[in-house]
Amino acid sequence: MSAGAGEHPVAFPPAALPFAPVQFTGRHVVSISDFSRNDLIHVLELAARMESSKSPARLDGKLMATLFFEPSTRTRLSFEAAMHKLGGKVIGFSDAGSTSTKKGESLADTIRMVERYADVIVMRHPRDGAARLASEISTVPVINGGDGGNQHPSQTFLDLYTIAKLFPALLSGERELTIAFAGDLRYGRTVHSLLTALCHFKVRMLLVAPRGLEMPEQYLNAAAKAGLVVQEVPTLQEVVAQADVLYMTRLQEERFPDPLEFDHIKHSYRITAAMLASAPAHLRILHPLPRVNEIAIDVDATPHAHYFAQAGNGIPVRQALLSLVIGTV
Repeated sequence: MSAGAGEHPVAFPPAALPFAPVQFTGRHVVSISDFSRNDLIHVLELAARMESSKSPARLDGKLMATLFFEPSTRTRLSFEAAMHKLGGKVIGFSDAGSTSTKKGESLADTIRMVERYADVIVMRHPRDGAARLASEISTVPVINGGDGGNQHPSQTFLDLYTIAKLFPALLSGERELTIAFAGDLRYGRTVHSLLTALCHFKVRMLLVAPRGLEMPEQYLNAAAKAGLVVQEVPTLQEVVAQADVLYMTRLQEERFPDPLEFDHIKHSYRITAAMLASAPAHLRILHPLPRVNEIAIDVDATPHAHYFAQAGNGIPVRQALLSLVIGTV
């Protein structure tokens, strides 16, 4: 089996392990840019321990509040599953229309109320910066489950964990990985967070996006400052033969002022099984999900498809985050 052909137990070479204690108790998880390389590895290391052994009820008696002002399947359910598996309990909502927000309650007042009910708050909100605002108000840790087109840090931790399981070289640095991002890179909060995190590692990045949906300049500047090579590529087919990881994202039809323009380009940003004929055996396709039509169903049966396994990695990663910020490890 070639390197990266399947998931491996996450290996942490001595050079990668943090030597100074990492303090997480009471810490907010708002933006991946708030975390150092040591912080990132500390979370991954605990996630690996969570996955490899039956997790004790380390959060018995603790309560998590999920405040989801936007729809979610994987993020909300995996956080809830992680909390339950650790012996904790969950309160919250998945429809802001059924809360006092409908009556005009401010986000600040919602946070001031919920912090009195729970030990940790996990929040998704459509407005950029909402998680940062919540963290500045809350006396309990706030975990950002996605704020507008800004950041999605817990998704980034599980993406890093997935890549590290597939390609141990991410942590060992023994070779440079090539990671391609494709789709809506302007508004895709998952790619913003992941690119930021990857600036701590030895990678080359390929970017494939429609005109107007390119990666924002601030993230390109961050990559350049970290010394990473970033190349904009016109088509998906050109990256298939080069990449170790192809990270697909949904093209958001609602961002296009002209429906005809969307119809014209959407098939150019769609991967099919036939397009993978030239792909190296170790190529793995990731996606934060949900997908619409950017990954054809026939890709699911190929060895390159890894997005459902990726989603499953959310459980140990979110167990690790919850245990760390609540302070039970």
